[in-house]
Amino acid sequence: MNDPQQVVERQLTAYNAHDLDAFLATYAEQVEVNRRGGDPLRGREALREVYGPQFAAGRCRAEILGRLTEGDWVVDHELAHGVAAEPVRVLVAYRVRAGLIDRVDFLG
Repeated sequence: MNDPQQVVERQLTAYNAHDLDAFLATYAEQVEVNRRGGDPLRGREALREVYGPQFAAGRCRAEILGRLTEGDWVVDHELAHGVAAEPVRVLVAYRVRAGLIDRVDFLG
């Protein structure tokens, strides 16, 4: 279950189910998340603070429009629902090492 694509798929499943503990379990303790136009999030607890309220409200969901993998990297073309008034298209690059996501970059 250390295959990068499988790890990212588990993360997506937990995200869409609003299962915060399962979602966080796919991330390294010291994960770095680089968001578009925002300060980076560092660490699982920062993810808990940001995603916890979204999950509790049940307002987020992501559809995968396409996926590429190369080595440790998985890049998803996502349609994100519930994070803005209208669905948002975004590219998200996930780096998976030792079976956990340790870096995420939200791209243009």
